[in-house]
Amino acid sequence: MNMISFMIALSLTLSIALTLLNFWLAQMNPDSEKLSPYECGFDPLGSARLPFSIRFFLVAILFLLFDLEIALLLPLPWATQLPSPITTLALASFLILLLIVGLVYEWTQGGLEWAE
Repeated sequence: MNMISFMIALSLTLSIALTLLNFWLAQMNPDSEKLSPYECGFDPLGSARLPFSIRFFLVAILFLLFDLEIALLLPLPWATQLPSPITTLALASFLILLLIVGLVYEWTQGGLEWAE
């Protein structure tokens, strides 16, 4: 029990010391750029009804798609230790092939071209 109270006291002391050090060393120099909201390249003081390119959203969707691919394929090295690794490898290969076919389709349709 004595060790637990020591660890709690040590972590509390360290947390308070680091917080106080942060307040002491932090640079508080607000200027107009720091005080203005960040709006992804849009002028925050202008009209909110300006047209924007839908390509921003297409790029975001493609990023999420391939990010999801990595998340689905992450357990693949451990799945090869299963009793039937051929099934797992076949399903992973099918997933990769499906995503490659979708990427080639987007590429041929001009969905990845930024300038029109």
